[in-house]
Amino acid sequence: MDHTEIVKALGTFLAIMNPFLSLPVFLAMTSGFSVAQQRALAVKVTLFSAVMCLVILLAGQKIIGFFGITIDQFRVAGGIVLAQISWSMLNGSSIPSHQGSHQEQAQLQNLSGLAFYPLTFPMLIGPGTIATIIIYTGHGSSLTDMAEIGGIIAGILLILFVTLFFASEIGKVMSETMRTITTRLMGMILLAISVGMVIAGIKAVLPGLSR
Repeated sequence: MDHTEIVKALGTFLAIMNPFLSLPVFLAMTSGFSVAQQRALAVKVTLFSAVMCLVILLAGQKIIGFFGITIDQFRVAGGIVLAQISWSMLNGSSIPSHQGSHQEQAQLQNLSGLAFYPLTFPMLIGPGTIATIIIYTGHGSSLTDMAEIGGIIAGILLILFVTLFFASEIGKVMSETMRTITTRLMGMILLAISVGMVIAGIKAVLPGLSR
């Protein structure tokens, strides 16, 4: 991957796994927890997210191949999913394809259960994240490309861990206006990237359109 592709991949993963977007949800769902419990939950969420990303990174291509789906077809579908998520971010509405329902979230009290569902799946590692990992691993199959994608994901997970671990402190500093601006900006970036994915996938699936 060249420098441009790396920057684009970083922007995509940062937008789709936006730790600061997850922060208010995390704070709302742990409002009755102590700081120690919040930090224990942050560790579990990060570990669960890392394991899921590693599995998708190593086996995602084989999984879609098992169902007879090409990477270009998945690129179109993934781009549409990302566009839906980014549109919700731009409009300030909830993201149903990337988060659990509020009713389901309210019923979850167990700390370990809460760490996996819905905080890890599908809020952080939802359809958008899964599609993005598979799409980018489809760009190149070399170990270097895989390592670069893995490094980008590891960097995002590190930011996620720090954000959630110090959620109570960050929540006091980060205003609602700042969170809104960040969400809208990342939504616009993600929408532009998703449009590029859909166009690239359509050109590959229907090569006659590019003539």
